[in-house]
Amino acid sequence: MTARVRAVDEACGIAQGAAVMGDWWNLLVLREVARGQHRFDELVAALSVSRRVLTERLGHLVEHEVLERLPYQERPTRYEYRLTARGEAFLPVLVGMQDWADRWLLGDGTLTATAPPAGAEHERVRSLLGTRVPPLSLPSSAGPERDVLEPAPTVLFAYPATGRPNPLPAGWDTIAGTIGCTLENRLFRDRLPAFEAAGVAVHGVSTQRPEEQATFAAEEEIPFPLLSDVDLVLTAALRLPTVRIAQQQRLKRLVLVADRDRVVRHTIFPVTDIPAAVDEALAVGREL
Repeated sequence: MTARVRAVDEACGIAQGAAVMGDWWNLLVLREVARGQHRFDELVAALSVSRRVLTERLGHLVEHEVLERLPYQERPTRYEYRLTARGEAFLPVLVGMQDWADRWLLGDGTLTATAPPAGAEHERVRSLLGTRVPPLSLPSSAGPERDVLEPAPTVLFAYPATGRPNPLPAGWDTIAGTIGCTLENRLFRDRLPAFEAAGVAVHGVSTQRPEEQATFAAEEEIPFPLLSDVDLVLTAALRLPTVRIAQQQRLKRLVLVADRDRVVRHTIFPVTDIPAAVDEALAVGREL
């Protein structure tokens, strides 16, 4: 349902945006579509919403070109819902809402790049166990865009940012959980032969720009892909924990291990001991 915009607010972007997206169900529908739930019955199950309400909200989002309705089956014709460019552009807003709530509503307001071992972010990461990572491609330090997972067991490690080629923001090292990104990349680099011997791929990901990732990979001789989630597509799809530092959303440090069917089999979050996390990821990968 579209809220009425008052004449005095016709030139206000906040009011116009609220008229389209300012509804509980609109936001949650967009959250689930970003997570890979594209079909009507999938959305009903994921949201525990009535079919009437979901039909209304999907129609609203299609009307406003946030979603597009595409056929995936004939006889009878059935449709799925995909993000448009307008919808994808809203994902950073969703991630920003999540980050704000994680810090100020579900947390104590502390600016931190880690998390307590029991809490909303920890539970959200653990809820990924047994779920399937949707096919997603991101810019890569190794060349063109590539899928976040290989067609093989994959360790995907997320980190806030490296200090090269651009300097880190002032006060970076005073924020818990930020230190160690270069060390983590070096440890995965040095242990890569062991991962390869086990048939396990390694990918790193941060929200740094693709050219930053490529420069760092070249300087440090990182042999595996470093992926850029600068548009927060993966972050929104998996609801990954973030922290806003120097006006940019940064991924909190975590490790996911997925099998060849893209199912998440193991998570490490928060990462409090980086060398131990690398060893743990290798051990889990060998079991897969």
